[in-house]
Amino acid sequence: MKLHKPEITLLAVTPNAEKLIEEAGRTCYLSLDKMGDDTEKNFIRRCIKNGHHSILEHASASFRIQGASRAFTHQLVRHRLASFSQQSQRYVSEDEFNYIVPPDIRGNNETSKVFDDFIEQSRRTYLRLRELGIKKEDARFVLPNALESQIVFSANFRELRHVFALRCNRRAQWEIRRVCMQMLRIMQNEAPSVFGDFIIDEESCTAHSELASSL
Repeated sequence: MKLHKPEITLLAVTPNAEKLIEEAGRTCYLSLDKMGDDTEKNFIRRCIKNGHHSILEHASASFRIQGASRAFTHQLVRHRLASFSQQSQRYVSEDEFNYIVPPDIRGNNETSKVFDDFIEQSRRTYLRLRELGIKKEDARFVLPNALESQIVFSANFRELRHVFALRCNRRAQWEIRRVCMQMLRIMQNEAPSVFGDFIIDEESCTAHSELASSL
């Protein structure tokens, strides 16, 4: 089955994340007496602008990502200050796998046919190896990067800002940019003071931070 759009689910986020960040930050300056109902907004934005990003590490979020390829996950797991739990091809059968087709390939009848033919050949080869008694952990060697691979991704807010700054950039590969743009939209709703400085360009499906120190 071809998949054309990833599904991103927010599994968990630190409760009262922005208040927690403010309290952690104000501890540095012993200014806890200045905390009020909405004081976290300006405080967090000022800290981000001034490069005081360590306080963002006190809050974190976890996502389930479905409908994205192993090519995507190979890029995502390079962000080492995060945690990952990924669908295993060693233990999970890929007899009926889903796969992702790059837009540049899908948009052309000839390239789309070449791609689909290869995917189906890979599927047949995998099934034949399994029929011949080859274990899943070895039969998986014939599977392409196009296969869907579900993954749970957890990171603190500081690392998420770093991921968004890199992967929502127009120079990022299209699939990881598309996934990270969805996560960014979620986090702008969950923690607008932390992620609200990212400006989303819907037309180009990119985003950038207004704050030069956000990296």
